[in-house]
Amino acid sequence: MNIKHAVVALTVSVGSLGMANVRAGEVEDRISERLIQAVPGLQVMSVKESEAKGLYEVQSNNGDTIYATEDGQYLMTGDLLKITEQGIANVTEAARTEARREMMADFGDKGVISFLAKNEKAVVSVFTDIDCPYCRKLHDEVPQLNDYGITVNYYGFPRSGPNTASFRKYESVWCADDQQAAMNAATAGQQVADASCENPVREQFELGGRVGVTGTPAIVLEDGNMVRGYVPAQRLAEGLGLL
Repeated sequence: MNIKHAVVALTVSVGSLGMANVRAGEVEDRISERLIQAVPGLQVMSVKESEAKGLYEVQSNNGDTIYATEDGQYLMTGDLLKITEQGIANVTEAARTEARREMMADFGDKGVISFLAKNEKAVVSVFTDIDCPYCRKLHDEVPQLNDYGITVNYYGFPRSGPNTASFRKYESVWCADDQQAAMNAATAGQQVADASCENPVREQFELGGRVGVTGTPAIVLEDGNMVRGYVPAQRLAEGLGLL
């Protein structure tokens, strides 16, 4: 069921659920239960009060942020905006960024293919697809990024998904004796020897879905912000305050 950019009234009756004097966590549990019942396959990662009075912020397994009323009957998706003295602030994107930072930290750098900067000043996590033209363009500039002091950690995100030729190609790169050389060859369009081993590519692919990757390359910064798409090395370094 697609709930993006829609307001949904759940058909399950609120019944005798009272809204006064609820126990701590009761509202969150109610919202979680009703969402799971109403949206097959949805996994609720967290529920908490939002900045907007009367709305609760729900983080789901597909990267969507959902807002729910206290009784769990009305839902909405999309970005929640707030008027501040500095202008319009995107409350939802700030929450996504923090959630993404926490998820990346929890996952860690398990199984990443790293291109290390000798004089490291920053680290970027790049969800990549070997067959993606703009991923290849970004990879061509990895030596320049390294020169700027930026370490590049690659997470596999073959867009075609598991059990496809592109996915197996990434697994072959990961299982190669020299991962960096295999990545260089694959992104240059060269044939990489088939290889299989126990690998974290599927876990990385699933992580990408949870943190909101919808296309490649997707560059996650250390603070949780995501840069979507190819960015020239110099501009990325400037954005990180290194130039």
